[in-house]
Amino acid sequence: MTTSFENKTAIVTGGASGIGRAIATELQRLGADVLIADIVGATEVAKEIGCRGVKLDVTDADAVNRVVREFSDDRGRLDYIFNNAGIVVVGEAKALEYVDWKRTIDVNVYGVINGVHAAYPLMVRQGFGHIVNTASAAGLVPTPESVPYGASKHAVVGLSRSLRAEGKAHGVKVLAICPGFVRTPIIDTAKLIGVSKEKSIAMIDKLGWMEPDDLAREVIKGVRKNRALIIAPRSAQVIVWAARMFPGLADWVTALLVERLRVQLKE
Repeated sequence: MTTSFENKTAIVTGGASGIGRAIATELQRLGADVLIADIVGATEVAKEIGCRGVKLDVTDADAVNRVVREFSDDRGRLDYIFNNAGIVVVGEAKALEYVDWKRTIDVNVYGVINGVHAAYPLMVRQGFGHIVNTASAAGLVPTPESVPYGASKHAVVGLSRSLRAEGKAHGVKVLAICPGFVRTPIIDTAKLIGVSKEKSIAMIDKLGWMEPDDLAREVIKGVRKNRALIIAPRSAQVIVWAARMFPGLADWVTALLVERLRVQLKE
């Protein structure tokens, strides 16, 4: 049976821009009751889309728990939570400050954990629900020049797959989104250390971007089919497959890539 989103309740963190906004928009179009939660711009974007918005820092566990509890109490249920908020730091690991590691893990990993911790017990009690965590293709392959980001996304993939196995007995479905390069504001808000933003964007332009709206449709399709991992676009699927099939070759290629990136992306 095809999953219907009509009158289903959904929270989307990081929903004011990029992937989160596209997912929230698509859910709203399909008839869901959506709450956008973001640290900036949530209420403004919610008005544009026609849903509700709330300011939320996903690193604040108490605040996340309060938003989830109040929304689910008001609506009588929680069908979906999309833990989507994320940041990126780009630069060689040797040049990073401790705060760069910590902030990345706080937002990308604990932001997801806080959403899971708030929503999962509720969904277990209900006997149903979907938890959809935004990871990245970087959570499935090596990511030189962005090691904290890659580490955080590997953690989200591991969390999602482990919780998926546990949640099945309780009727709770858990999925991870693993996109390649998506045209979102994350590059504009990224912290770049010794790396040129213009050169980085130019490099990704050559590799190819995926539009957020296209990814959102793939996410909805993946949720309907209850895929463990939603990997898109096709190019990302090929890269992930190759890395799994030929890990030694992937390591060798990655090492060569590091040398090229040091030259091409240097400020």
